[in-house]
Amino acid sequence: MKYEILYKKKALKFIQKQPPEQQKRIILAISRLPFEGDIKPLAGMEGEFRLRVGDYRIRYTVDHGRLIVTVIDAGNRGDVYKS
Repeated sequence: MKYEILYKKKALKFIQKQPPEQQKRIILAISRLPFEGDIKPLAGMEGEFRLRVGDYRIRYTVDHGRLIVTVIDAGNRGDVYKS
């Protein structure tokens, strides 16, 4: 099963600002969602998960019925949870 990956504007902006090597690393990690990677459910945010990619964190949700992963936010550790 291949999940479609949708990016919110905020997440896409952060990824595009990164150096090319970091962009590749983040996008590769996101492409493996929702089953691979350092993934944990977020406490207090039902249905949201986080993916750790080095010092970066990716917040996302998964719709298993429609096979869609929505990347909500991406950012540095700590900053990504404030929004």
